[in-house]
Amino acid sequence: MKSFQESVYQLIVETSTNLPADVRREVQKAQQLEDAGTRSALSLSTIAENITMAECNVSPICQDTGMPTFIIHCPVGANQIVMKKQILEAIRQATKASKLRPNSVDSLTGANSGDNLGPGTPVIHFEQWEKDVIDVRLILKGGGCENKNIQYSLPAQLEGLGKAGRDLDGIRKCIMHAVYQAQGQGCSAGFIGVGIGGDRTTGYELAKHQLFRSVDDVNPNSDLQQLEEYVMENANKLGIGTMGFGGQVTLLGCKIGVMNRLPASFFVSVAYNCWAFRRQGVLIDPQTGEINEWIYEGGQSVPMTSTEPAEKVQEERREIVLQAPITEEQIRELRVGDVVVINGEMHTGRDALHSYLMDHDAPVDLNGHIIYHCGPVMAKDDSGEWHVKAAGPTTSIREEPYQGDIIKKFGIRAVIGKGGMGPKTLAALGEFGAVYLNAIGGAAQYYAECIKKVNSVDLMEFGIPEAMWHLQVEGFAAIVTMDSHGNSLHAEVEKNSLEKLATFKEPVFK
Repeated sequence: MKSFQESVYQLIVETSTNLPADVRREVQKAQQLEDAGTRSALSLSTIAENITMAECNVSPICQDTGMPTFIIHCPVGANQIVMKKQILEAIRQATKASKLRPNSVDSLTGANSGDNLGPGTPVIHFEQWEKDVIDVRLILKGGGCENKNIQYSLPAQLEGLGKAGRDLDGIRKCIMHAVYQAQGQGCSAGFIGVGIGGDRTTGYELAKHQLFRSVDDVNPNSDLQQLEEYVMENANKLGIGTMGFGGQVTLLGCKIGVMNRLPASFFVSVAYNCWAFRRQGVLIDPQTGEINEWIYEGGQSVPMTSTEPAEKVQEERREIVLQAPITEEQIRELRVGDVVVINGEMHTGRDALHSYLMDHDAPVDLNGHIIYHCGPVMAKDDSGEWHVKAAGPTTSIREEPYQGDIIKKFGIRAVIGKGGMGPKTLAALGEFGAVYLNAIGGAAQYYAECIKKVNSVDLMEFGIPEAMWHLQVEGFAAIVTMDSHGNSLHAEVEKNSLEKLATFKEPVFK
């Protein structure tokens, strides 16, 4: 199979850079359903534009290319040892070519391997079958949505829904709660795979396997078909919306599978996936290793275009242009809902940097400046200059233990991320005069285009995603969702969606 490694490389590139047709159709449906002029509608327009840019640039749709997970069915006699070695080389090649972000980190030291290889990465599952063809499927599921996976052990008491028993209605409550708890932190509107039964490990595995189903397929189990339809109809009534901004569309797909369990255990496992639903597959000739067929319809068959939403809704919105560094007076004038357009320098910072800054000085003066929760995909040219290949926001809530203290310590005026932050950060915004700006999760090409130059980089020992990149930006737009006056759109949407969740408390399935 001399062509097998090249075929896997092509699969990785296609999965990372080009959303399949079934996913694109759901994004377009969401555009049609969302009220025009709202924050969610504008976000969906940005998402559609980003999908097209990623395809044209052949660059990652989202900078977080996740934990590459392969599911491979192969004929008896296929050499799995050789296949695995070639998959690892294809991963190394794709990382070097900036089609994957280096995401493999030592769990004890935090050291980044730099090539996406290491114990447990990538994930490769082999299974033999009787067909004379190799079926290779790949999913790239980012850390933000992976963190919103959730597993329930029934019976359970669920916030807003009360008791969930060991029956179909208890499963229904778990799924509805899973969508609620994700809010905008998993880059909604999203897709969910649900696994009923198994043990804790196989339940999650079954849930993730559901994500390989086509969005428009029909569940062969009539009870699960009915449940999938119920969830799709009612989850969107929670009002969480795109990015958690509130709106008509919260969920784009729901697929449910079931397996046997032990009498003592009843698990419902939910794998949450963001709108950037990156999964693809190929059928490979076992003799040559060449691709015979792509399993999912290619994205190029569904061009992403702006569609006219159903209804026009006017939301109060101001657009303010800010040049970094920013003054406290400028920040105090901002309110939730304002669109801020940033020019000047901003500085990336994720988990490793925030932990570091608690006990160390910053490498640069941050007074009046902006921290961007982002782990970019970077490439260095022959002259040694860095270029940004993808640079969307990461989930901000992980930095909640640090953010307020760092705002105080360094005089930071703005934090950019996605999904919002908690009460400690909100209090610090008010006390010290700062603001939280929500960028569009997954829109890595859209924001990379706003970055005109990489000024410099510090703390490269943390690895590319966790290093502190100093970026010169122009026209970088984000929405104020937490201001210096105690207002938080995220807290408001969560409160409202919890009230709506409670309306689904009564039994539906007997």
